[in-house]
Amino acid sequence: MNIHKRFIIQFFIQLILVFILFSFILLSIWAIIGFSIMNDEVTQDLAEADSYFFSERITIQSEKVTFDDKLKKLATNQNGWFLVLTAKGDVIGSYNAPEQVPTHFKESELAALMLQNSSAPIEYTHWKLDETHRQPIFLLFGRKNAESRVLNEVKSDVDWKNHLLNLSTTTLQHIEEEKAWVQLINSTGKVVDGYGPNKRPDTYSIQYLLTLSEEAHDSVAAYFDTETEQTILVGINNSKSSSTLEESLFKTISNRLLILFVVLFLLLLMGTFWYANKFGVPLITMMKWIQNLGGGFYEQPHDLHQRPIMLNKKGKLKRKYRLYKDLITTLAQLTETLQQNETGRRKMTQTREEWISGLSHDLKTPLSSIAGYAQMLESEDYLWTEKETREFAGIIVEKSTYMMELLEDLTLSYRLKNRALPIVKEDVDINEFIRRTIIHFINDPSNNHMEFIFQPHNGTVLASIDPKWFQRVIDNLLANAIKHNPSGTTITVSISPIEQHLITITIEDDGIGMNNETQDKLFQRYYRGTNTSDSGSGTGLGMAITKQLVQLHGGSINVKSTPQKGTTVRIIFPV
Repeated sequence: MNIHKRFIIQFFIQLILVFILFSFILLSIWAIIGFSIMNDEVTQDLAEADSYFFSERITIQSEKVTFDDKLKKLATNQNGWFLVLTAKGDVIGSYNAPEQVPTHFKESELAALMLQNSSAPIEYTHWKLDETHRQPIFLLFGRKNAESRVLNEVKSDVDWKNHLLNLSTTTLQHIEEEKAWVQLINSTGKVVDGYGPNKRPDTYSIQYLLTLSEEAHDSVAAYFDTETEQTILVGINNSKSSSTLEESLFKTISNRLLILFVVLFLLLLMGTFWYANKFGVPLITMMKWIQNLGGGFYEQPHDLHQRPIMLNKKGKLKRKYRLYKDLITTLAQLTETLQQNETGRRKMTQTREEWISGLSHDLKTPLSSIAGYAQMLESEDYLWTEKETREFAGIIVEKSTYMMELLEDLTLSYRLKNRALPIVKEDVDINEFIRRTIIHFINDPSNNHMEFIFQPHNGTVLASIDPKWFQRVIDNLLANAIKHNPSGTTITVSISPIEQHLITITIEDDGIGMNNETQDKLFQRYYRGTNTSDSGSGTGLGMAITKQLVQLHGGSINVKSTPQKGTTVRIIFPV
């Protein structure tokens, strides 16, 4: 999966999670506000509660009813009482009930209580409790209806014919106690008599009468006399309790909203840090990585302990970096490529400097010899014989040939070191290849003082080699064995396969051998150096080139030698 799809999936998941979180928060806010409103409403009026509210606060065990303290307090504050009844009408529990309340209700009495109208002097509200009983359990909450009681007293005092309230002293006393008001209204809606606060209207319209019962600050009861078409309105002012309810509700909602605002702010802050850590830190790390690459520092960022920042102790990507896996892989490949390019550049620069240094060093001596003999031939102070002239010319040719070989070897060494030498492999019979090489050395008259022995493998041995450059390897090794050993030395060349995948070529002599120092430095460039007096000294690059050519064929070369006992060179390379 590429980084584009991974980003889409990641952000889609984050969006879903944020949506779920905010939905949960909104539902929580709605539930808390609803619970607060319901709780405040119940505190002011138990009739607004549901059966679950009472089931949690009333315990019934063995026909014994227990009310919790909060429920008792609410009933007392609202001047009400509780009755717990069975389906048969038996009262099995009560709290704060008046003395005249019976211990058993008939079905007709229960129906009258539960289905009573709002004008009754006592209001009853009923619930079915959620208890695990065989028979249903009912709860009755009763309280006196003050406005209805005052209305009943006022009805008996009214002088309907003279349009007067004609209130008695007892009725006036009750009105004062209840802080009520009374008005007598004629058929046209005009107030003909009244008692109580003067802020009441003098005339009532039909629209106002329809909305009168919905006023929150007054509890109103009315009586219509059909004969005189007059109406009595009795109201009890609840402005104090209503105001208290509104203030309490406002305060509760404000506190809840403040808490929720703080919680939302903390969640937003935590979400900000989480997003910064998940998306920001990896981007900053990769920007630092790119900055390092631009500055020539080809490594990914490390921590204080010099460990890669993006990897854990197991060497795997940390979780917050896995989203950018493709980009990190690309950066790692780019870093590796730049490292290789930088290493190659430094290696090429070093090789070039070594080549120039070696070339200037190795050419200086033969050039000096050529220049010296040329000046001698040019000098007018001497007359050279024909023999001396030829001798001088021979030395100049010899040094020129040496310089040409040196340039070729230096070029070949430079190309090998930079892996710029083209190699073309083909299947060759190694037995026949080595046989022809040894015959060539035997046929050279200058090698008559040496004895050669060839031990081929029984059967055909095919190997994938470049004939030109592998010939250079065998020639160098045989030439060294001849050059550095005395007359009469026996040089043995043997071939033996190792299973079916490797071939071993061994060149062994019984000559003067080498000490440990010479063995250690045998494959170093310029170890032999040059010698102007010995044309056979070589360029000092032969063994270094030999090792590089063997490695180019995927093989290895090692030398074992003992002074005065001889040297063994073994080449192992794949078929």
